[in-house]
Amino acid sequence: MLDIQTLRNDVNQVAARLATRGFVLDTAKFAQLEAGRKAIQTRTQELQAKRNSSSKLIGQAKAKGEDTSAIMSEVANFGDELKQLEAQLERVQHELNTFLSVIPNTPHDSVPVGKSETDNVEVRKVGTLPQFNFEVKDHVSIGEQLGLDFDTAAKISGARFSLLKGGLARLHRALVQFMLDTHIEQHGYTEVYVPYLVNADSMRGTGQLPKFESDLFSVNAGMVFSSEELAQIEEDRKKEQEQREKGLPVTHMLRTKGANTFYLIPTAEVPVTNIVRDEIVPLEKLPMKFVAHTPCFRSEAGAYGRDTRGMIRQHQFDKVELVQIVHPEKSYEGLEALLGHAEVILQKLGLPYRVVKLCTGDMGFSAALTYDIEVWLPAQNTYREISSCSNFEAFQARRMQARFRNAQGKPELLHTLNGSGLAVGRTLVAVLENYQQADGSVVIPEVLRPYMGGMEKLAP
Repeated sequence: MLDIQTLRNDVNQVAARLATRGFVLDTAKFAQLEAGRKAIQTRTQELQAKRNSSSKLIGQAKAKGEDTSAIMSEVANFGDELKQLEAQLERVQHELNTFLSVIPNTPHDSVPVGKSETDNVEVRKVGTLPQFNFEVKDHVSIGEQLGLDFDTAAKISGARFSLLKGGLARLHRALVQFMLDTHIEQHGYTEVYVPYLVNADSMRGTGQLPKFESDLFSVNAGMVFSSEELAQIEEDRKKEQEQREKGLPVTHMLRTKGANTFYLIPTAEVPVTNIVRDEIVPLEKLPMKFVAHTPCFRSEAGAYGRDTRGMIRQHQFDKVELVQIVHPEKSYEGLEALLGHAEVILQKLGLPYRVVKLCTGDMGFSAALTYDIEVWLPAQNTYREISSCSNFEAFQARRMQARFRNAQGKPELLHTLNGSGLAVGRTLVAVLENYQQADGSVVIPEVLRPYMGGMEKLAP
């Protein structure tokens, strides 16, 4: 959430910066809300001053033995109006918070201005692209001979799910363990195991709600329904899913959503960052560095028809997530370090990749600056995203009221960072495609062999 004082000081400048992201700030609406707030607060201050003055007069009149009924009646009227003003102010503040909650973060000055991913700026390329003397296969064709099963997953769950068997499942697990060990032992992160279901406050804290509810999967707990209600809920669910898969706005939301709604996490960023929600962290504990392995769940609303083949875009996938909670003066230094930590995984695996700085029009809602790491996929003859590393500055911390005590002992908002270290499924895809052999086998990267019982190759 943006600092409302920044808007009050120069709303036009904020609007201009947000316009580079393609976001149109309703400055007239903000001015209207602010005018209403100021009018209420001004009237409140006037009445409080009059009430204080009248209270003194009552004391003086009583001391003289004079009748105070008229003054007391006036004070009582002041009290009634003050209660009304308090309720009005609460409504206006709620409207202001709602207004602010859907405004994205303002981009850092170094972010290139652009409209889409074609305007992103390449920072560096690392590694040598593999050369093949046979026809390159994609990860689906390779994986189906090694234990990658989409048909059974579809029978169990539906489209955009996968099932791994045998050595391929073990390779997936080896990647997770390798990533965790590297970040814990070499990069100084503390491993955390976190809930996969979170409440709405947690989603709001990191910026998923209210703007991106249609991208989330929700679960209602502790409710009992009749058979007729269950049938209606199932019909609602099917309609909602159809809208999601076609990339349409979800207009028919499940009617069971309420205060007891839980959300399946779209990324471990949500529960891990919320560790510090409503907390004041001692200065000496900064920076805080966490790593977590979790499944992630995304409806992929708006992704209809994109990457329908294979494991690139799934409703359920695994990630190893890096989160840093840092001093504001150290956040960009921390972002560069976090980016490097994610790159190390690809370097150790021997996978070619590139780093790009996202332009204003391609950044995520909460980010002030984002680097994407894109791994080389031979079958697509292109680089594909495998990690996004972002500095959110105080945007998430303001929503979460996550603070630290500065050197003067005063509470101050933290800065939050996060990045994938890495997306496990996409890393598996990259290993299958970059290490494929003519006979359909896949060479296991040396760094993973200790996690695979010494196996050097997966073969059909």
